[in-house]
Amino acid sequence: MQEIMKMIQSSAYTTIFTGAGMSTESGLPDFRSKNRGLWTKFNPDELANVVALENNFEEFSEFYQYRLREIDKYQPHEGHLILGQWEKRGIIRGIITQNVDGFHHDAGNQNVMELHGTFRKFYCNRCKREHDREAYLSGNNKCEYCDGPVRPGIVLFGEMLPEDVFYKAEIETRRSDLLIVLGSSLTVTPANMFPMIAKEQGAKLIIVNREDTPMDIYADYIVQDKSIREFLIEVDQELKGRC
Repeated sequence: MQEIMKMIQSSAYTTIFTGAGMSTESGLPDFRSKNRGLWTKFNPDELANVVALENNFEEFSEFYQYRLREIDKYQPHEGHLILGQWEKRGIIRGIITQNVDGFHHDAGNQNVMELHGTFRKFYCNRCKREHDREAYLSGNNKCEYCDGPVRPGIVLFGEMLPEDVFYKAEIETRRSDLLIVLGSSLTVTPANMFPMIAKEQGAKLIIVNREDTPMDIYADYIVQDKSIREFLIEVDQELKGRC
């Protein structure tokens, strides 16, 4: 931890990369976890895709309204809040995330690159006008302007990642001299390319994850014996103690 502290303090441009493990520590079940209510009511493999949006819209909408209500039961944990403060203090420059729950924004982060989209936005799939989140939750899933299907602003299976977000994340990664991965298995492509881009640019790499990842061989430090929350609290306390 002392070496990690030195690395963070000496970094001029630190970027955070977060995956599902960041959100599960808030209590939010992993989307793929089959021991949860979501899988008793729906089959996400059949509904979280473009085919369902186009051909099974009512069940698609019911699925995402249910999923959104589930997310609303949880909130950012202390680790999220610490990252929000770190951005304000200039300790980190931004967050690249695979998560769609919006917890980083809720915790105060501004420069958040949501590679897989977000549940914070809803829009018409036909005319692209944005729509109200609460209206969607109440079952209003048709566009008032063109009668097109209203959908959450997340990337569905079968869709490309948003090019502008991906491009910005790549620029931020190339600027970084330190990339800290929090709670990602680093197995989902193309999002898992960012740690390698960072290393190719000469950046240091820290991976905090309970399980091994394919990128561990490139990491300068690997943390598996602490939760993300514990790791961030410990680092934050050390940073405050050294100020």
